[in-house]
Amino acid sequence: MGVTSLNFDQQDFDVIRYSRALAADAVQTAGNGHPGTAMSLAPIAYLLFQRHLRHDPSDPAWLARDRFVLSCGHSSLTLYTQLFLSGYGLEISDFKEFRKLNSLTPGHPEFGHTPGVEITTGPLGAGISTAVGMAMAGRYVHGLLEPETTMGDGVFDHHVYVLCSDGDLQEGISAEACSLAGTQQLENLTVIYDDNRISIEGDTHLAFTEDVSARFRAYDWDVIEIDHLANGDVDLEKIDAALTKSRRSSKPTLIRVKSIIAWPAPNARNTAKSHGSALGVDEVAATKVELGIPSDEFFQMPDHLLAHARKVKARATDVRKDWENSFQAWKVRTPERAELLDRIVKNELPKLRIPEFSKDKEIATRAASGKVIQALAEQLPELWGGSADLADSNNTTIESSTSFLPLTSGFEKASPYGRVIHFGIREHAMGAILNGIALNGLSKAYAGTFLVFSDYMRGSVRLSALMDLPVTYVWTHDSIGLGEDGPTHQPIEHISALRAIPNFSVVRPADANEVAYAWLEILKQRKPAGLLLSRQNLPVFDREDVASAENVSKGAYILKEAAGNITAIVIATGSEVAIALKAQAELALEDIHVRVVSAPCLEWFEAQDAKYREEVLPSNIKLRVSVEAGVSQPWHKYLGFEGSAISLEHFGASASAQVLYEKFGITSDQVSNRIKSLM
Repeated sequence: MGVTSLNFDQQDFDVIRYSRALAADAVQTAGNGHPGTAMSLAPIAYLLFQRHLRHDPSDPAWLARDRFVLSCGHSSLTLYTQLFLSGYGLEISDFKEFRKLNSLTPGHPEFGHTPGVEITTGPLGAGISTAVGMAMAGRYVHGLLEPETTMGDGVFDHHVYVLCSDGDLQEGISAEACSLAGTQQLENLTVIYDDNRISIEGDTHLAFTEDVSARFRAYDWDVIEIDHLANGDVDLEKIDAALTKSRRSSKPTLIRVKSIIAWPAPNARNTAKSHGSALGVDEVAATKVELGIPSDEFFQMPDHLLAHARKVKARATDVRKDWENSFQAWKVRTPERAELLDRIVKNELPKLRIPEFSKDKEIATRAASGKVIQALAEQLPELWGGSADLADSNNTTIESSTSFLPLTSGFEKASPYGRVIHFGIREHAMGAILNGIALNGLSKAYAGTFLVFSDYMRGSVRLSALMDLPVTYVWTHDSIGLGEDGPTHQPIEHISALRAIPNFSVVRPADANEVAYAWLEILKQRKPAGLLLSRQNLPVFDREDVASAENVSKGAYILKEAAGNITAIVIATGSEVAIALKAQAELALEDIHVRVVSAPCLEWFEAQDAKYREEVLPSNIKLRVSVEAGVSQPWHKYLGFEGSAISLEHFGASASAQVLYEKFGITSDQVSNRIKSLM
C-alpha cells in the first residue's frame, strides 16, 4: 500500500486483506448479512483498534478504556473481526456461526452478549446519539472524581470513537444529539463517517443530498474530509493523521471518509447489493483473487498474522501498568473519592433518606418527585439529570447545582461538571443520551418530559430495556388531568404502550409518599423505569388510615381493606386511586364493602410470588373494577370475564381537569355505579 507513517508493516496489511475475505466468507456462509461495509472499513477498524483505541482485551470493562461505538450495527463483522484479532475471546469458529442462534456473532452487536461490545446497535442513528451520552458522562465523571486535573489528563479520562454511516446521519435522532454535542463542546468524541453513498435502495443521493460537512461545522464540530485513494481503497495515512488530530481538538470531530463499499470486490463494489446481501460464490472467489488470497480457502487468518495482531494485548498490558500506577496514586491522594468510586463500581447505595409528605396539603406527584430528587442529590453525588426544555414543569432541576455546560457558553451558572442537563427540545436524543450515560457506568442519570412525548423517544426507551440499563425517565402531565392544553398533550394510550415494552417498569404513583418510595425502589433495582407523574395536585393519603407507602416496592398492594365482607376489588393507579378511595367510602354507606388496591407498577407486581399476588387479588373475588385515565388494554388480565374497566378509549379535550374527569366519567360515582351494576 505504500504507507509508511502508520508504523504498519506488511503483516498489518496482510491482516487487513484476510479480514476483508473473512467478512465475505461469513456472510456467504450465513446466506444473509452486510458484507460491503465490513470489507471497505476493515482497514479503518484495524487502525483504530491497533494504534488509537486505548483498550485492554483481557479486561473489557476497564474503567479507563476508550469506547468504540459501531453505530452502523448492520456492519457487525467490522467489530467482530477486531474483537477476534485483538483477543477478546472470539475465534474463527464464531464467524462460521455468524447470525445463528446463541452465537457470539449475532446479526447486530448486542451489549452484554459478546465481550468487547459496548452497546447494542442496529437502529440507525441510535449509536452515534448514545455515544454523545457516553462522552457527556466522561466529562461529568471527570468532575466527580478528579476536577482539579485538566480534562483529558485525568486517570479516568477516555475518548469515545464512533463509526457511522450515511443512514445514521439521515435519522433525525443523530441531528438532535450531534447538535447538542457541539453546544457541549465534547472534545472527547470522534465520529468517523463512512461516506460511501450507498444504501439499500441505491445511491444515497436519491434522498440525501445535503452538505454533511457544512451541517457539522454549523453544529460547531471540527470536520476533516478524506477522499479515497485512486484505486478505491481508503486513505489510511490521512485517516491516521485525522484520528491523531481529533484527540487534540477542543471540539467534537467528524472525520468524513470517502469509501467505496465492498472494495475490492471486482463486480459488487459500489453497488446496493453488496450493502445487504451475500456477494455470491463466484464474487467471493474473485474478491479473494483481488486480495491475493487462495480462492478455495475459507475462514482463513494465518496463525502468524493472528499472533501479530494480538500483540495489541501486550501493548495494552504496558499501558495498563502505567495507568494502574496513576490510579493507585489517585486513591492515596483522594481517599474520599476513592471510597465513592468503590461504592459506585460495586453498584451499592448508601442508606438513603427520602422526604415524608404530610397529609395536610395536596401536592402534584411531579412536585413531590422534584423534592425527592433534591433529597437524593444531596446523598448521591453521582446523580444528575435534566429535561427536554421542561424543567420547571417536570421538576427535574437539582436546585443546588450548576448547569452542565462548557464555560465558554457564557451562562452564569455554567460548569463543565454541572449536574443539570439542558437537553433542549430533543426527546429522542435525550433518551439515547441517557443510555450512553448509563453505559458509562459511573453515574446515574434521569431526564424528564411530558408523558405524551414519550412517543418521540420510544426507540431509545426500547433500547434501554433491551440493554437492561438503569435509566430513569420522568414523564409528567400523565393524564387528561393536565387540563387545558388539550388532546395533543393528553396521554391516552401511552401508559399501555409503555407497559408493552419487555423489561421496562412503568411506575404511576398515587400520592407524594408513593413517589418517594418509587424513587427508592427504582434506584435499588437498577433497571430501566419510567415515572408517570401528575400535573394536578393530589391528596396525600393519611398513612394511619391506609397502608404504608413502603408497599410500593411490591408493585400493587392493599391500600385500604374493605370494612366488611369483600364484595368487590377496585384497582387503580396514579390520580385515580383517590377516586377509588372515595368510591369505597360512598359504597360503605350502602353496606357494600370493597377493597382498594393501589397498583403503581404492574411489572413489579408480576415479579412477586404467586402467594402474594393471590393475597392482593384473591381468585374467588370475581367482581373487580379498574380505574385508570387511559386505554383499558392491560387491565383485562386482572379483571377477568366478570370485571370491568373504567378507562378512556378516546382522545381528551381542552378543559380543566375537574371538568374532564366529570365529562368522561372517571369519578367516584361512576365507580360506585359500575360495581352496583355488576352485582
